[in-house]
Amino acid sequence: MRPLPLLVHSAALLISLLPAFLVSLPNLARATTNTGSNGGRHGGSSCWGNRGRGSFLAQAPVLPGGSHGPGGIGGLAGPRGSGGSGIRIAGRGGAAIPPTSSPSTLPHVPVPPSDYTRHYPAHAVTPLAALRHFVVSEEKGLTAGEAQVRLAAVGLNELSPPKQTSLLELVVEQFEDRLVQILVMVAVVSSVLSLFEDDPTAFVEPLVIVMILVINAFVGIWQGRSAEGALDALKKLQPENACVLREGRWLNDLPARELVPGDIIFVRVGDKVPADARILALKTTTFSCDEGSLTGESASVSKFLDPVSEEARIQSKTNMIFSGTMISNGAAYALVVDTGARTEIGKINQGVEQAKQEQIKTPLAQKLDEFGNQLTYIIGGICLAVWCFSYPEFSNPVHGTTLKGALYYAKVAVALGVAAIPEGLPAVITLCLSLGTRRMAKRNVIVRKLPSVETLGCTTVICSDKTGTLTTNQMTCVSLVTLAEGGKAEGGAVMSEFAVEGVSYNPSGAVEGLMPSGPGAGNALPKGIEDIATIAALCNEAKIVFQDGKFERIGEPTEAALKVLVEKLHIPGEPRNEDPFVACSQYSKYWEGKYAKLATLEFSRDRKSMSVLCRPWNGGGNKLFVKGAPDLLVARCTRLRLASGKTVPLTNEMRHRIMAKVESMAVRPLRCLGLAMKEGGELGALNKVSTEEEAASSPLLRNPAQFGQIESGLTLVGICGIKDPARPEAARAILQCREAGVRVIMITGDSRETAVAIARDVHIFGREEDVSRKAFRGADFFGLSEQEQRSILRSGNLIFCRTEPQDKQQLVKMLQQEGEVPAMTGDGVNDAPALQQAAIGVAMGITGTEVCKQAADMVLADDNFATIVSAVEEGRCIYANMQAFICFLISCNIGEILTIFGATVLGLPEPLTPLHLLWVNLVTDGPPATALGFNPPDPDAMLKPPRSSTEPILSRWLLIRYLITGAYVGFATVGIFVQWFLRRGVTWKELTHWGHCVNWEDSFAPDLGGLTSLLGEHPDRCDVFGPALASPQTLALSVLVTMEMFKALSAVSLDNSILRVPPWKNPWLLGGVALPFSIHLAVVYFPFLNQVFGVSSMADSDWLNVLQWAAPILLLDEVLKAVGRYLKGKESDARMQERRQRLLQVSAAAMEAAGHIKENREGTPDEFTQEGR
Repeated sequence: MRPLPLLVHSAALLISLLPAFLVSLPNLARATTNTGSNGGRHGGSSCWGNRGRGSFLAQAPVLPGGSHGPGGIGGLAGPRGSGGSGIRIAGRGGAAIPPTSSPSTLPHVPVPPSDYTRHYPAHAVTPLAALRHFVVSEEKGLTAGEAQVRLAAVGLNELSPPKQTSLLELVVEQFEDRLVQILVMVAVVSSVLSLFEDDPTAFVEPLVIVMILVINAFVGIWQGRSAEGALDALKKLQPENACVLREGRWLNDLPARELVPGDIIFVRVGDKVPADARILALKTTTFSCDEGSLTGESASVSKFLDPVSEEARIQSKTNMIFSGTMISNGAAYALVVDTGARTEIGKINQGVEQAKQEQIKTPLAQKLDEFGNQLTYIIGGICLAVWCFSYPEFSNPVHGTTLKGALYYAKVAVALGVAAIPEGLPAVITLCLSLGTRRMAKRNVIVRKLPSVETLGCTTVICSDKTGTLTTNQMTCVSLVTLAEGGKAEGGAVMSEFAVEGVSYNPSGAVEGLMPSGPGAGNALPKGIEDIATIAALCNEAKIVFQDGKFERIGEPTEAALKVLVEKLHIPGEPRNEDPFVACSQYSKYWEGKYAKLATLEFSRDRKSMSVLCRPWNGGGNKLFVKGAPDLLVARCTRLRLASGKTVPLTNEMRHRIMAKVESMAVRPLRCLGLAMKEGGELGALNKVSTEEEAASSPLLRNPAQFGQIESGLTLVGICGIKDPARPEAARAILQCREAGVRVIMITGDSRETAVAIARDVHIFGREEDVSRKAFRGADFFGLSEQEQRSILRSGNLIFCRTEPQDKQQLVKMLQQEGEVPAMTGDGVNDAPALQQAAIGVAMGITGTEVCKQAADMVLADDNFATIVSAVEEGRCIYANMQAFICFLISCNIGEILTIFGATVLGLPEPLTPLHLLWVNLVTDGPPATALGFNPPDPDAMLKPPRSSTEPILSRWLLIRYLITGAYVGFATVGIFVQWFLRRGVTWKELTHWGHCVNWEDSFAPDLGGLTSLLGEHPDRCDVFGPALASPQTLALSVLVTMEMFKALSAVSLDNSILRVPPWKNPWLLGGVALPFSIHLAVVYFPFLNQVFGVSSMADSDWLNVLQWAAPILLLDEVLKAVGRYLKGKESDARMQERRQRLLQVSAAAMEAAGHIKENREGTPDEFTQEGR
């Protein structure tokens, strides 16, 4: 050993440490003396400033300190207002920091930027290991230069903006629809042909088509623009500023977007977390975070420092805080590990964008596309055939030249195209969907995207969240266990369990059977029940308030349940106040008014309890009121307080019986809380504390390590059973789903036991049903082979618990691949990708975040599962109505096509002009078709299985049916047209060769009487095929319109007879028929409209003739309906038999797969247990 060098080295070391020691003294002094109120926050986080040096990981044993000022963190001046303690005294907190590992000396050396772009499992290592990985000093944080290098490598801490759809792209999208493309082609061809016409009205037809296209494009562009917004909602979850340690200084206004992996941040209660971060040290005894936006669960998550498994899911990462979540309690230091798109919220954003890219069209849109494609070939083929068949007539003298003849028949072909296209269909569909949204709004469903209204009609699976949808999301005390005197055989006491009324925060109700009633009941609570009410009221920081017409909580859900219990215990002789603003806390304030709170001993993980030290205002000894997890609380009890007020010893036998009772309640499952107390001389020195100041200076209360000792030797008073109860109406709604053939899959982040219990309550499962093959943890399910997964998904009702956001999206995607039409409910940010992926995304309106509302197709105003079922029923009704008017429009068009085609093949003059056909399609057919959207719902709508998403709008039978009716429409329209000529003395041969009229001899002399208004005083004989055409065309048009009105009146029901479902069942239809018929009369009798439409006035005898040709359509339709009912009955029986066989096969496969899971999971306990608080 060489002493001189060693001495020199030691002296140099002491000299180098002296400045740091001198700097740390004032900070240490402040840490042990300062108290006061919390400091403010700026931009979502707060810092004290840049004072102090030292390592917050280098902790001495617990240092008591003030709640503002440096906070006593090992010499490092912490952020202002960041203090807190195990004991909070009159609003002043002290800093109580648990000891952690020794400080580490980390080299500041550059590392490859790529290291920061890869995910690092910081949750699986210690804080010091995480610091080493990110090469950062806990004393100084990153330097400005290091931060810039990392920022350049990983990018800004913000969500990646999606590709914006340009206006031009939106315009192009509107013309991708096949029907629209057909209209464009017809408009172009019609415009070109109009150039060769001398008539200025020839351009009316193409102009009307262009107007339709422009309106359709405008509506589509507007809907496309309004659908964007989910990214903006996600961005609102991120704070603007963050409190960051840079170069040894705390910066309280650093923009959160500039954070990089390796930054050390400080967060406290009320802050939004700016990035995913690993907790390094707790500033307060307890620290918790509200992660409901990520997990969908309402309970706050307590955070700790211990590493967890590398494969842990979000719910298990108790040492991590996640971007966009809210700090609900305490304060802590954390190391940023992921920013921007690599955060959990960033992954959700990527999931939303991916779902947008994979989004498929609604079943109706797919069927309309198929119909449009078929129509394209049919129209093209028929138009070409008509033009080719007319080739011999091109050279008819009546046309003048062959070119003009070709152009004439080209216009006839265009007329056929116009007749075939249901131009009014897009507008009528939009109107019907809009009417559906109004009806849904009355059922508390707000529709954001119109096509989703129709998709509900074929929903086969409802994937529902549990919390807030199937349950009330209001933790409620449903069971109260009290103690009564018993014999020696019972261990000196017996337990009695009482049911507590109610399923929400509404304080009305009572504890059934607890209090005697009648003349001898008395005007006071028994002493033991009074103690229960006092503990529940005072060992509690929650409040029940009445606002916006409903009862709500402020504070933790479990504590709110206890507050409501206090109100339901009542006080004999004190009637409940009728004012809800008073009634929500009437009895709680009564008990709180009897005591002064001196100190609060905060909840800790090792004790699983919290307590309050109180002094009665009327004198007497102090009392310690305690609540906590029964397993640890009962172990610290030595006596029992009976309901009568008598105190008896707690024997070992009774202790075992109490724990057995707790275990039986937990199986239901109930979150059990034990209530206990300690009073008077049992408190020792704490019995002498009389003021908050004395409590603040008490050595026992300033050291959290002593809290377990203080909370020993307790007297057990009672046990409460708390749960988030099922909505009362949810059970009936799920039974409706069963009857309607709609499966229900519960997807939740909660534990398996809790999920199964709620599923039994709401009839997803039977009370005694074996669920081992039907309830899966997310990790277990996705560990199976793909074949097994798909087999299970094809079976009945299911539960998936402990799921993550990507699990929900994957489940929805797999259901779609299996041909299902899933509706997905959600309320948190974590649900957004699945909502976007699903055929129907349903967001919660009350508890739902703005992110999930933006991603959803519709929003529930009351967050109620029963409302979803009502929406499905409404969707089925809307689809049935849409099918009615689509079939009506198409059947009308079939008649028009056959009219034009038949006349052309037979060589007749055109019975209807293109303008007539366009007028009928848009004006005459539009109002009745729209009115069919008001058809009454089918009373059996929810007793039928959902329609297949591949089921065509026009089934094979419907197509045959409408071809038959269309054939008659064509026959009647052409028939009355031909009849007019025959009655005028024109023979059939002359009529079919009308183009050669100018070459006929004088023997051709048709009767032109009564046509002076059309032909003038000196008509030409060939004018019967020219200007005189207005008269027979008017008859043909009137027959066509009248038959279509008759068909509309018969379409109130697709299959039922008009005698069973008469037209007046839909009053709107009567108006929808009367309006277009009135307009038709105006066209026929107003001279100006006569000229525009090329028609003439009609006599009374003409109308009788029209009715003779039109009325038989009603009889024909009734006969075809009867045949359809017979065929549908046979098809339904065959389908039910096939479905039964399929379910048997799937169930067998699911049982085999689930048995495999059970073998793999044998003896594996649930990774989560419910902790009392």
